[in-house]
Amino acid sequence: MDVVGIIIGLVIGLIIAAAGIAYAYRTGRKQARDEGAVLRNEAEKTLVEAQARARELLVQAKDESIRTRESAEQEFKDRRSEIQKEEERQSRRRAEVESQRDKLDQRNKAADKRQSQLDKLAQDVEKLQAERVAALEKAAAMTREDARNELLSAVREETRNDMARVIREVEAQTRETADVRARKIVIETMQRVATDTVAEKAVTTVAIPNEEVKGRIIGRNGRNVQSFEQAAGVDVIVDDSPDAVTIACFDPVRREIARRALDALVRDGRIQPQRIEKTLEDARRDVERIMWDEGERAVEEAGVSNLPNEVVKTLGRLKYRTSYGQNQLYHSVEAARLAGLLASEFKADVKVAKMGALLHDIGKALDRENEGTHVQLGVELLRRFNINPKVVHCVESHHHDVAQETMEAVIVEIADAISGSRPGARRESLENYVKRVRQLEDTARAFPGVAESFAVQAGRELRIIVRPEQIDDLACVTLSRDIAKRIEDTMEYPGQIKVTVVRETRVVEYAK
Repeated sequence: MDVVGIIIGLVIGLIIAAAGIAYAYRTGRKQARDEGAVLRNEAEKTLVEAQARARELLVQAKDESIRTRESAEQEFKDRRSEIQKEEERQSRRRAEVESQRDKLDQRNKAADKRQSQLDKLAQDVEKLQAERVAALEKAAAMTREDARNELLSAVREETRNDMARVIREVEAQTRETADVRARKIVIETMQRVATDTVAEKAVTTVAIPNEEVKGRIIGRNGRNVQSFEQAAGVDVIVDDSPDAVTIACFDPVRREIARRALDALVRDGRIQPQRIEKTLEDARRDVERIMWDEGERAVEEAGVSNLPNEVVKTLGRLKYRTSYGQNQLYHSVEAARLAGLLASEFKADVKVAKMGALLHDIGKALDRENEGTHVQLGVELLRRFNINPKVVHCVESHHHDVAQETMEAVIVEIADAISGSRPGARRESLENYVKRVRQLEDTARAFPGVAESFAVQAGRELRIIVRPEQIDDLACVTLSRDIAKRIEDTMEYPGQIKVTVVRETRVVEYAK
């Protein structure tokens, strides 16, 4: 009985389990169908959206294509219209040229006909004259040559004294008229290019915002100002002047570079030795650019063209070059304008005269770094760039280094003299001062181991920078003594000159 109950219980359990499994299967299948329907709906929805987006993009693409085609067609129409207009203009021009050519042919034909008539008349006149001469010779019983010789001999004897007197009067009158005319031309030419004279200076003032900046310029124990003076080759004067620092140097290029660099350092606020060197290098590039611009401006003002770039750049360096206190770039432009006016008065080649006067002192932009006179250096530069030989001759002969062979060369010399000799144009004292301080620097540079030398304190101090790998501390003492001795033996100067030798060793490493 118990076994039957157990079997019946097992059968009932199996039936219940089978029913549960069937129910779970039906439930899962229904759930799967539901999820599949949801996914199918989402897929269909996504497909519909994609199709709608594709249709939208296709419409946009078509619109863009239509706009692009319309724009291209409009541009093509405009271009075709311009071409048609240009063709019409060319056609009108060709018609005008043909018309002018026909008129010219008609005039040539008329001229040929007129010339034929004149030739025929000339032949008739010659024939009549020959007949008349023959008749006269027959009547006078002598030939035409004999009659002319006899007449000339009689007239020569009668008019010899009168001719001599007339010739003397004409010569005197010609000399007087030529002298007055020449003075008038020179005066009018000088008046038409009259310019103001600007006084040269050897100091520049840099404005600073407050007194605190002066302390940063000086630096701890004067480190910053000493680094600036050594790198720039100038003398920086920091005194009691309110809101200002003075830069002193005889070389205007150095002074301008130092002014720009110090002004940039003051505006930046970071004043330190490394920053000073970089700022000075930037200022040097700026000054080089300014000199290039000045060269182009001078060429334009002088009315000269077709000069090589290197010649224009070298000419611009004359902005910072003076001679007896006269700015050489302004002097060259002034001389070029004078030469052009004089050449037009004397019927000479204006272009050659202008260019020769503009370039006559270009060698002065090179004579500080090269051996030779400014005439030799200028001629060498111009020949190197194939400048017109007539212009080179003007430059070469303006100080009579060679004989002047053309009128333009004489005009260049006159223009140079007028520009340099007008009242207030030059001053001897400044030029002598510049020569003295430059000789100081050149004297120091002649010694081995000297990297750079700067004359500061108005030429009362010579500051020398040596190469530390060539000159040791003990050799610095000997070097300063030798330079001072050579200055005493070779130069004349007021007071005394302080010779300062600076030896500096720098070690740089980078943390990476």
